[in-house]
Amino acid sequence: MSAAKIKVLCVDDSALIRDLLTEIINSQPDMEVVAVAPDPIAARDLIKQHNPDVLTLDVEMPRMDGLDFLERLMRLRPMPVLMVSSLTQSGSEITLRALELGALDFVAKPSLGIRSGMMDYANEIAEKLRAAARSRPRQARHKNTPPPAQLKAPMVSSEKLIIIGASTGGTEAIRAVLEPLPANAPAILITQHMPGGFTRSFAERLDRLCRITVKEATDGERVLPGHAYIAPGDQHLTLARSGANYVARLNDGPPVNRHRPSVDVLFHSAADQAGKNAIGVILTGMGKDGAAGLLEMRQAGSATIAQDEQSCVVFGMPREAIAMGGAVEVTSLDEIPARLMALIASSGRAQRV
Repeated sequence: MSAAKIKVLCVDDSALIRDLLTEIINSQPDMEVVAVAPDPIAARDLIKQHNPDVLTLDVEMPRMDGLDFLERLMRLRPMPVLMVSSLTQSGSEITLRALELGALDFVAKPSLGIRSGMMDYANEIAEKLRAAARSRPRQARHKNTPPPAQLKAPMVSSEKLIIIGASTGGTEAIRAVLEPLPANAPAILITQHMPGGFTRSFAERLDRLCRITVKEATDGERVLPGHAYIAPGDQHLTLARSGANYVARLNDGPPVNRHRPSVDVLFHSAADQAGKNAIGVILTGMGKDGAAGLLEMRQAGSATIAQDEQSCVVFGMPREAIAMGGAVEVTSLDEIPARLMALIASSGRAQRV
């Protein structure tokens, strides 16, 4: 007996997007569109009627804003939601808010050549829907949630680095790691799978929430304590040295593990340039990007941490890293920030700031 197909409900005010999503999804052997809706009002009854496994949701729609609908949905009937977002500055900010409210992931609508552009994304859309169907709905973060208690790092060294990689579910996981860190935390380099146009908004949002300075990385800039540098969408981020200093390097080399930016690319450079002075962290995400790089960091003397299954939205990347032997420790998301500070405190060669 064949496994039941993943049931998808598509909510979008564009008839063209609804048709294209239906064509893409129904061409997959393991999923089907059970219904489409032009707005959230129509979607409510269809959810009750069809009990879908996954919802695709447009951000900007008539009759009810997509965010308002998402917030109500995650409160009353939590389910995996994949956002379909426009590649604009306002679209990226709204999409990040949707991820904060509990959406699993997003795909970006092409700005030109919508049919051909959507078809180019067909495999990505299908993979994200499969990951969504296997994921666990998580508690949304509300605007009134108090910030986490600040951790202390009285001793840091400019030689120490934290290197983080994440994918699906990673935007909120990265926030959970960075937000408790003190302003004098070691320098942090981050690769999050995200298309161009979204990483700057992501960095700006984190910068507002965190005590450390968070920014999109630029090529050749010095890597400083108290700062986190996020790989721009569509560019690999690597760690390099210039004399006694660490610097960030960007390149537009070919995708690795089908990703640019790639976590493996960042981890490999950290193993080569920082070795025992770095801590590698692999967070929630589908696929295997980062697993080989985390193992290389461990072999170079780095402390390494993988997020545990219970706290992951999608356990793919950490699972692969653990199976390959790259993770020294497997830790729940809420314990990772304190564990990072403890590892820094115990690593010696620290200087007062």
